[in-house]
Amino acid sequence: MQIPEPRLRHVTCASATSLHRMAYWEWGPQQGTSNRFGAPPLGTIVCVHGLTRNGRDFDALAAHLSSRWRVVCPDIVGRGQSDRLADPRQYVVPQYVADCVTLIARLDVERVTWVGTSMGGLIGMVLAALPGSPIERLVLNDIGPLLDTDGLARIGSYVGQDPSFASRAQALAALRELMRSFGPHSDEQFELLARHFLVQRGDRWGYNYDPNIAVPFRETTGGTAGDLWPFYDAIKCPTLVLRGAESDLLSEATARQMTERGPRAELVEFAGVGHAPTLIAAEQIEAVERFLPQEHA
Repeated sequence: MQIPEPRLRHVTCASATSLHRMAYWEWGPQQGTSNRFGAPPLGTIVCVHGLTRNGRDFDALAAHLSSRWRVVCPDIVGRGQSDRLADPRQYVVPQYVADCVTLIARLDVERVTWVGTSMGGLIGMVLAALPGSPIERLVLNDIGPLLDTDGLARIGSYVGQDPSFASRAQALAALRELMRSFGPHSDEQFELLARHFLVQRGDRWGYNYDPNIAVPFRETTGGTAGDLWPFYDAIKCPTLVLRGAESDLLSEATARQMTERGPRAELVEFAGVGHAPTLIAAEQIEAVERFLPQEHA
């Protein structure tokens, strides 16, 4: 699968105790320029990844959408090419929300469409609920205001691990086992998920995130799910919920409730997929694209 390289940029963000740089990957025309058809982009889409992942998870989606939209995929701090934080207690959603507000200001746009997978959806849900939010459309990928304890326990069983593998092949095999819930992928598709997640350190291979992101995850969840319905109910923008039909994090009951309250989201489910759809398969990309504005406002 031939994927062009996006532009890598950085933005400086602030925490309570320090500054840190957040990397982001930019696809398609930049603000104030035209797309390949000679027209300005239809808008800016911000795609935010899951707990241990990074912005390159969206390569297939971003490459497809970038012919008509500007697509920006940050590496949330502690992941990918972004800085690691000295204080792991700052690896929390409020810090991520603040960093993403800084990012959107850097992008010099008033409004964005937000595509958030798992943790990225939680960040988007909180930001979309705030008065004056820049989010005009919201895609929540296998995440909701109430999380199942089975899924939290499964994630808690591996997040923060810092394995070391003797070869990339060994690391790839372990990663395939770890990510079985993502659903079936061809070798070519799975390589898209692995190539920026597996990193070489000397003669060993490991994962491309700070293991300390697990510290607040374990402290704040304690194996139980919080109630974010007040945030969800405050969302006013059009919302799409994507769900793996076999998800152990977003239950069918919670997903159905999300269509009935708050923004009354549209729901699309994918058979044979758990947590979370990777937005690589054609039907998953098409579900996102159908939800996007097809012309300038």
